[in-house]
Amino acid sequence: MRTISAILAAKGPLSNTMEASATVLEALGLMQCLNTQFVVVMRCGKYAGVFTESDYTRKVILRNRHSHNTLLHEVMTADLPFVSELDTAGHAILMMNLYKTRYLPVFEDFAFSGMITFNDLMREAMRDKELMPFMEETILSRSASESMSRDALY
Repeated sequence: MRTISAILAAKGPLSNTMEASATVLEALGLMQCLNTQFVVVMRCGKYAGVFTESDYTRKVILRNRHSHNTLLHEVMTADLPFVSELDTAGHAILMMNLYKTRYLPVFEDFAFSGMITFNDLMREAMRDKELMPFMEETILSRSASESMSRDALY
């Protein structure tokens, strides 16, 4: 099972970062250009959080806010669990499952070094058959919780 460090190295450098003072509209433009579902939010060169499509839906659209004057630091997710470069892909999958997230910031010696996504781990699971049971459990538990959430709406 590969380490998070090896997965990050295969991904290449992170290009989807923005300052916390940027607007949601600017972030959406970058997300569209890079065909990604999130941007990493930085404050003075340090990790501050992540802004995702879900954040846009829940914290901007559903609250009737405007993308052109809402700043990223107002709507980003800042309290994600994190992993280290030495952790394994299996550990990251368990963390995502436990905390119901699709994104995990990676830190080494208190310095931000990248972002691991659910899609990264899916690709890794397809490459490494040892990870398949972890991914199956994650997918099944997400399906069950999403189904319960939809049922609560009706």
